[in-house]
Amino acid sequence: MSRSGGATAAPASCDVVVIGAGAAGMMCAAVAAQRGRRVVLIEHARRIGEKIRISGGGRCNFTNVATGPQYYVGRDPGFAAQALAAYLPRDFMALLRRHRIAFHEKHRGQMFCDHSSVAVVDMLRAECARGNVQWLHPCRVHALRPRTGGFELDTDAGTWACARVVVATGGLPVPAIGASDWGLRLARSLGLEVEAPRPALVPLRFQREDFQPFADLAGVALQARVRCDDQSFDEDLLFTHRGLSGPAVLQISSYWEPGRELHIDLAGGHDVGAMLRQAQQGSRQSLLGVLAQPLPRRLAQAWLTHRGLDGARRIAEIGRGALDGLAAALRDWSPRVAGTDGWNKAEVMRGGVATHELDPRSLEARRVPGLHFIGEAVDITGWLGGYNFQWAWASAQAAARAC
Repeated sequence: MSRSGGATAAPASCDVVVIGAGAAGMMCAAVAAQRGRRVVLIEHARRIGEKIRISGGGRCNFTNVATGPQYYVGRDPGFAAQALAAYLPRDFMALLRRHRIAFHEKHRGQMFCDHSSVAVVDMLRAECARGNVQWLHPCRVHALRPRTGGFELDTDAGTWACARVVVATGGLPVPAIGASDWGLRLARSLGLEVEAPRPALVPLRFQREDFQPFADLAGVALQARVRCDDQSFDEDLLFTHRGLSGPAVLQISSYWEPGRELHIDLAGGHDVGAMLRQAQQGSRQSLLGVLAQPLPRRLAQAWLTHRGLDGARRIAEIGRGALDGLAAALRDWSPRVAGTDGWNKAEVMRGGVATHELDPRSLEARRVPGLHFIGEAVDITGWLGGYNFQWAWASAQAAARAC
């Protein structure tokens, strides 16, 4: 990515330029600088670390106690194994403790700050300060040119020469906070393959005729099992005005692709058929009253209406075939997915610089020596629950140690 012209004066110089002051970029800049490298950190947005600030409802779900490539999605999730093994969740938690940032474990190993996520941003800035990182902020990079022994970059702050460049420009979610595809465009311009980016950890929308019977259920939540091909998640599901959200749907959205079917067990793995048959034995309860035991009442009513069943009838009056059909439909609801809620609602990006283009030990581009891609810019996408931040920390550490 280059442009003609530019200043005639000799460029300023440093050892490493890190582009992007998000989670991965600040971590990488801090570690490289503390190893004695002269580091310049460039960020185009006016506010740094915005994704950290908004994570976890403002408490920053900064990692998960579990780690490993099994919690990641991409063309080759195993690529992440080396970096993840070299920098563990406990390593980042030790850093938090050194900065006296209190934290706690929540649901499924998710780690959160006790107080504001701003503390994590402040910590990373302090780590950069320890290494005397030079900031160019706000500042845009207009061009990057490989040259003998390194690179030249044209920026708002003039031309810079360096031996190594680390691209930590993140992904496309939430354009309002400065999301950009700059890193992906750079990779393509240098001949690197990029896996097509698409929204992930994102609510899903459905074909109108499939979802219309449930369009008035916005706000209803329940435990469900959601499956796409061989991947499934048992998590909370949330009906919205537009479709479905909640952890179960956000998780499966990273696996869904156009043409693939989604299968939802609204009973959450429970044997609703057995429950209905048992209730039928001499019970004077209504069908709605029985079905509203495992399901939210509003959903139970909508489901019965959708199936053409009268919820006010006593369950003992309902035929066995109708009950079995009702239970089977609840166990495998397959509304047709129309698409996602897009980049504005996505938490992360799936896709990015293809992992076969990078060295898994250093995240260095095999065909462009000295150029590294880290964090969300790489085709490694974590599950919901702190895994994406752990990939940011780990990939940043791997690149910084190689600089």
